[in-house]
Amino acid sequence: METALAKKPRKRQVVFLVVLLLLWEVGADVLRYSIPEETESGHFVANLAEDLGLGVGELAARGARIHYKGNKQLLQLTRETGDLLLREKLDREVLCGTTEPCILHFQLLLENPVQFLQAELQLTDVNDHSPEFLERQMLLKIPESAQPGSVFPLKTAQDLDTGSNTVQNYTISPNSTFHVVTQNRGDGRKHPELVLDKALDREEQPEVVLVLTALDGGVPPRSGTATVRVEVVDINDNAPEFLQTVYAVQVPEDSPVSSSVVKVSARDSDAGAYGRVAYALFQGDEGAQPFVIDEVTGEIRLKGALDFETTRGYSVEIIATDGGGLSGKCTVAVEVLDVNDNAPELTMATMTSAIPENSPETMVAVFSISDPDSGDNGKMVCSIQNDLPFLLKPTFKNFYTLVTDGALDRETRAEYNITITVSDLGTPRLTTRHHVAVQVSDVNDNAPAFSQAAYTLLVRENNSPGLLIGSVSASDRDAGANAQVTYSLLPPPQQPDVAALVSVGQLYALRALDYEALRAFEFGVRAADRGSPALSSEARVRVQLLDANDHAPAVLYPPANGSAACPELVPRAADAGYLVTKVVAVDGDAGQNAWLSFELLKATEPGLFGVWAHSGEVRTARPLSERDAPRQRLLVLVRDHGEPPLSASVTLHVLLVDGFSQPYLALPEAAAAAEAARPDSLTVQLVVALAAVSSLLVLSVLALVAARLCGASAGGGAGGVGGRFPGPLLDVSGGGTLSHSYQYEVRLTGDAGTGEFKFMKPISPNFPPQLSGSDKHHVNCNFRINIS
Repeated sequence: METALAKKPRKRQVVFLVVLLLLWEVGADVLRYSIPEETESGHFVANLAEDLGLGVGELAARGARIHYKGNKQLLQLTRETGDLLLREKLDREVLCGTTEPCILHFQLLLENPVQFLQAELQLTDVNDHSPEFLERQMLLKIPESAQPGSVFPLKTAQDLDTGSNTVQNYTISPNSTFHVVTQNRGDGRKHPELVLDKALDREEQPEVVLVLTALDGGVPPRSGTATVRVEVVDINDNAPEFLQTVYAVQVPEDSPVSSSVVKVSARDSDAGAYGRVAYALFQGDEGAQPFVIDEVTGEIRLKGALDFETTRGYSVEIIATDGGGLSGKCTVAVEVLDVNDNAPELTMATMTSAIPENSPETMVAVFSISDPDSGDNGKMVCSIQNDLPFLLKPTFKNFYTLVTDGALDRETRAEYNITITVSDLGTPRLTTRHHVAVQVSDVNDNAPAFSQAAYTLLVRENNSPGLLIGSVSASDRDAGANAQVTYSLLPPPQQPDVAALVSVGQLYALRALDYEALRAFEFGVRAADRGSPALSSEARVRVQLLDANDHAPAVLYPPANGSAACPELVPRAADAGYLVTKVVAVDGDAGQNAWLSFELLKATEPGLFGVWAHSGEVRTARPLSERDAPRQRLLVLVRDHGEPPLSASVTLHVLLVDGFSQPYLALPEAAAAAEAARPDSLTVQLVVALAAVSSLLVLSVLALVAARLCGASAGGGAGGVGGRFPGPLLDVSGGGTLSHSYQYEVRLTGDAGTGEFKFMKPISPNFPPQLSGSDKHHVNCNFRINIS
């Protein structure tokens, strides 16, 4: 991007016009100081803090520094005291040449805040150079016919000092023939002229030797001498005359060596040797001037390169001398034309290589530009690339500040390579480029981001402690400590102690998990960086346990060791498919691991009973006969469908009776014990009593059954039989049970040694109107047992 004037609205260009510079200089406060040249280094110049009205140490606090074009360090600033000292001895003639006054411009730069102050140091001349003639001996040929009062120019002495310390007067050794007159030139220099006081007589005195002395105006004055030898020649009536007394020419500074500058011409009316004219540079300082003249043709050529920035013009005196010694003089004024031969210069005053992101209007660099050319060749345009978030701001004369154009984002771009381009307006345009690398330092402005907002992990129960169950990952776009992420657990309320279950980062199960105790749990994970202040984000993790077949089926009915004491009663008149009982079992696992199947492993009479595989119902497989043993023992296996499958077994004891009034058939062990304990008479009595009681019991049961049947017809629509049997009922339902509801009423009576357990047929089974395939394996059995 470029800073520009209105000529280029699309680029930000700044062109410092001469008029604007003059206006700025009029309104600017300039600190001016003056010291003599050749002052020793370390000399005290001024106290800038006092001159600026600043306190002690304020210059150091504001980062004051001295800036001089070309980064020359001529002065030294002591920030703590504000003293401005000379760094080295200064020679006015070396720094400024013949320019008067000799003023060194420098700037005082205050960095915090940025402020520029213009200052000038004037070097006053001291009389440290003596006048010196370039030619220590001069030859004048004066015809004897010269009239008193004739003037003959002499060569001047050179003095590098200026002002009153340069050549002020010329004197000549005492004589009676000549005296010297000091004349002032238009450029301020003084030159001597020799004036004839009386006529010459070659025959009397063919030669006069004089001593010319040049005096400067210093205190004490310095002087230089040269010898003037006057040779008296024969008479020559006409001196050479130039066609022009002044020749004005313009020469571009890039003119090649030996190129023609101008051709001068002089005429002499005399004939012969007196009419032949020879041209020469009057001063004879060919070593100081880049010109040479052809003594025959009068053509002036360049013998060295011109430099507009060093010398902008020359005044060359040409003398034409004829064969008789008469001469004429003219002046050639050479103006050196500037060409665009100097590229702009950029001097960096201060530079910041790293800037923090999110900081708008941050200063990156302060620099100055200069071009020693003149006119459009010295006008400059400063610019940077258009696609960068930076601006160039003109601040002070040719000073610029490079600042950020808004906040930078390190995550978008961490480094910028800025090219500062300075071009002049000459033809052709010359360009200087300076490259600046700017690093964007990181600020903690990005919170860690998880790869997922929610994680779901599947873990099989009974895992080994320390098992890696998964991982969560968060990334941070910042850098350094701002991008270092640490993780922590956030257990939600009313959840188990998650810290005791898992560790975060890589998620490890710290102990074995039990599906039956905890099927799933959730927790939060926080990812925080190490910035200041720290930023964080959260994610949810759900751990879902997978069931393992770690529970064998558990038989609820018949209870363990209960079938022998309370066997199942089956009337011998039962047909095939008669429901004997139902084995009820449950499995603590879930899914396929809890699907149960039933199998009859062993029976006293194979083929007499069968077990339904999915319901656990035990039914008769065929009609009973008299040959079947009255006591049957069935071993039923309950197996789940896990991998590997687990199983449990239960033993059923079944008694075959002719009717429910048949006495209870005791087990062999109980019968043997009863016979051994009672005498025969007692047995007879008990049999009689038992017959009486049995008869009453049968009548009571028949009456009760009739009452229940009558009540069932009245309350069949009540939705179940549970309401007709007050008191405790045994209800078994769930996986692996029967598909219908059965109610059994059992009354158990007994005496001191034996009892009678009668099992009645199902009373009013309740069948749903239609059973689906998925419901045919579920049975609800309600048992009502009255024990008296």
